Amino acid sequence: MTEVVLHIYDVTNSGSEKTNNTIVQINRFFKDGIGLGGIFHSAIQVYGGDEWSYGYCEQGTGVFSCPSGKNPMYTYREKIVLGKTDCTIFMVNQMLRELSREWPGHTYDLLSKNCNHFCDVLCDRLGVPEIPGWVNRFANAGDTALEVAGNTAMRMKQAKTELVSASKVAYRFLSNVTSNVTNGSNGSPQRSGTLNNSDSGNLRLQGSWLKGLLNTAKPSTSTEIGNKEEDANHAITSQKKQSRDSDVLLFQ
Repeated sequence: MTEVVLHIYDVTNSGSEKTNNTIVQINRFFKDGIGLGGIFHSAIQVYGGDEWSYGYCEQGTGVFSCPSGKNPMYTYREKIVLGKTDCTIFMVNQMLRELSREWPGHTYDLLSKNCNHFCDVLCDRLGVPEIPGWVNRFANAGDTALEVAGNTAMRMKQAKTELVSASKVAYRFLSNVTSNVTNGSNGSPQRSGTLNNSDSGNLRLQGSWLKGLLNTAKPSTSTEIGNKEEDANHAITSQKKQSRDSDVLLFQ
């Protein structure tokens, strides 16, 4: 068994001293002051004097190593012993080779696939606890915000599709109503402003259906949209059947 050590750095590689100092102050306030988190780089040390982490590059693997606590791109903060692993050095080397293939540098993403995510995966394979939540909390919060925004946009698009479909169904239905009001149930012209009994009943049925459609218009699945169109077509068929029944009664 051997210890697994997490090394944590303040991210101070912006190229601007002012920006780097600002990041250090943010980390001091949000992590040291209130224990929330900050902007950190992390790496794992297991067997030997090197630490392993992950970063962006255009080609090849993003997995790299350097002397523990000596990464020149960042400002060293602290180390945390995560536990001990039962993995042999041979097993660890095999894990690192596999991770090197699985984590190419061009797939790096600041919010969803960064050095802290890599350390979590390595810790899981080593059989030790993941890194503390505060190390990557800012990235996780940002990733969650993006996911919520994406889901909201999808729901808005679905609602738009629903309204367009409902409008088409309502238009077809109201067109049929207008046609029936203009022409009597026996197919002959009817005086403007008058309705026979059959038309009155049909309008009440159609008005109830349209009111229900408007009250229930909300984002739904494509299956539900199809069901609404089927309901509209069924209502139209029922209305036509009532008109035919009225014609039969008139000629009996």
